[in-house]
Amino acid sequence: MPSHNTFDRVKTTLAGRPQISVEGLALLTSLYFTVFCNNAFWAFYGSLADLSVPRGWLTGLSLAIGITGLHMGLLCMVLARWNAKGVLTAVLAVTAFAVYYMNQYMVFIDADMVRNVLHTEPKEAMELVTPGLAWAVVFYAVIPIAVLWRIELVPRPLGRSVVVRMATLLILLAVTAGAILASFQDVSAMMRNNKSMRYLITPGNVAASLGRVAQEAMEGAAKPRIKVGEDAIERSDPDGRPKLLVIIVGETVRAANWGLSGYLTNTTPELQGLDVVNFEDVTACGTSTEVSLPCMFSARGRRNYDKDAIKRSESLLHVLNYAGIRTLWRDNQTGCKGVCMDLPFQSYLSANIPGVCDGSRCFDEVLLDQLQSEVESSKSSQVVVLHQLGNHGPSYFSRYPPQFKRFTPACETAQLGDCTPEEIVNAYDNAILYTDHFIARTIDFLKKQAGRDTALIYISDHGESLGESGLYLHGIPYAIAPDVQLKVPMVLWLSDSIKKSQGISMACLRKRARVPASHDNLFSSTLGLMQVNTREYDSEWDVFSKCVAPR
Repeated sequence: MPSHNTFDRVKTTLAGRPQISVEGLALLTSLYFTVFCNNAFWAFYGSLADLSVPRGWLTGLSLAIGITGLHMGLLCMVLARWNAKGVLTAVLAVTAFAVYYMNQYMVFIDADMVRNVLHTEPKEAMELVTPGLAWAVVFYAVIPIAVLWRIELVPRPLGRSVVVRMATLLILLAVTAGAILASFQDVSAMMRNNKSMRYLITPGNVAASLGRVAQEAMEGAAKPRIKVGEDAIERSDPDGRPKLLVIIVGETVRAANWGLSGYLTNTTPELQGLDVVNFEDVTACGTSTEVSLPCMFSARGRRNYDKDAIKRSESLLHVLNYAGIRTLWRDNQTGCKGVCMDLPFQSYLSANIPGVCDGSRCFDEVLLDQLQSEVESSKSSQVVVLHQLGNHGPSYFSRYPPQFKRFTPACETAQLGDCTPEEIVNAYDNAILYTDHFIARTIDFLKKQAGRDTALIYISDHGESLGESGLYLHGIPYAIAPDVQLKVPMVLWLSDSIKKSQGISMACLRKRARVPASHDNLFSSTLGLMQVNTREYDSEWDVFSKCVAPR
């Protein structure tokens, strides 16, 4: 390890304040990160390693030295005597938040999670401020920062500082490399087979993910937007009736708790009484809104997934717009994530409508407010997207009006660790019960649209973990995400007039609904239902294509 000459010995001044070199401070801080701030990483390692034999402990020691070396190397790259305290104060504060949420909900801090955090709106963020967070900030940030500012940093001539820093990095590289090589076979196999482990190494995960997000933002800003479907044309309808399609984008509803899909608790009583088609096996494009929303409205989908290309491309709504079909995005969430860029958009985050808003949040029925007048403002075919607040956690209890609190006892705090598994599930199921009501109300609205062929598609953006395997919320890297975060409900409702005008067989659709589907089906299915011709359309991904009478 670093020699006496590399790190000035710790001394005590007459005032009683400890004195240490910048390199020594970097080492102590890195050891603090390894021992106290990587609980989630060590828990994950413990689930994989055999700690009943010395080899498991040796591998763990190699990883500990590697993590310490990684953080110390990063700190030595940026710390100087003049900025060390300011930089470490910011790093410790960010680390405290990361550690709390990783420990509380077992989240992985990758680039997608960082984007979610950066795009979180204030109301949503405030729901995550809990008493447990306050204690975590005190332990992981306030106390170490107080110690940090008590320390005196040793002054050193510039030339000697450069020599010491270079020597420190060389020794650090040798020690870290030696430790990893001592267990290289086990470490490399573990990290290769469990690549997501690196997103648990804190605070290196935060720094790396922030850097990646910043790099992608700069690169994306310099690239032109990709046009999609400029050739789109709406086919003329024989009866001359305009079409109205409502797409409800559900939030955080998992198929495992969806009544229509066989869940033992009846969370969809109103939809069960309606003539809807429920798709039994639907896979989401991502485990977060930030990923799923652009993907499900893109022509590429998960089958040709390219995050950068999807982000820069126009969406399904732009294709519809080229075809002369009016689009409208109504949002009770954090926006359309670029899907409706430069197209009509209405946000209800700050609405205050009696009966559906309580001053801080609005229930999803706010999305139906004055929708009739919006529909009547145009005689053309229309697609309206209603983006729900839905089951967004962890405050499931605040997503539904009091009359929908039917499953009890229900968890009524955002600090899920204070609730039993039954209470968490009950609150979550109550929120689905309200979504069921919201969808039924929207169908009732569509039934009243005389002179239009109407239809509804409901599909959730991703699922949710409710404590299974110690996981909560969502956003787990796709490669290791459990089915409860990937499997989502999808429901279709068609008016009699649109079934007749397009010759759609409900029996055929119900048979199709038993075949696996995914978010990738939304793009071409919408184009098929709205009778839009474009080279972007792919009949293989249109759930209606084989259930429509030939013309």
